[in-house]
Amino acid sequence: MSDQGPFEIPQNMRELAEQSLEQAKTAYNQFMETSRNAQEVLEQSSDTMTSSAKEVQQKAIEYAESNMQAGFDLANKLVLAKDMMEALQIQSTYTRQQMESYTRQVQELSSLMASAAKKAQPK
Repeated sequence: MSDQGPFEIPQNMRELAEQSLEQAKTAYNQFMETSRNAQEVLEQSSDTMTSSAKEVQQKAIEYAESNMQAGFDLANKLVLAKDMMEALQIQSTYTRQQMESYTRQVQELSSLMASAAKKAQPK
């Protein structure tokens, strides 16, 4: 058997991954800012969008941002992982946490959509 330790990620690979991650974050933040601005313009010009529909839409955007941030956090942690075992543990923890988060988000969005549909029904 070999006396070598676990597979380690070379420092230059980590630095390259960190730079790529920062570039992706910058692009994502610019995209989200543009999306928010477009949403504000749409809301201001649309009298037909009900407050309930706006609430559902805003919550969906909030969840998308939260999920993307969790993805960036995962990528950052993976870049800093010292070996494959640590990377697998990070991935496992992320997967469990995100499944819990997705479940909660779906429940909340379903509730908001049901409430919006109820408010939209003629009396």
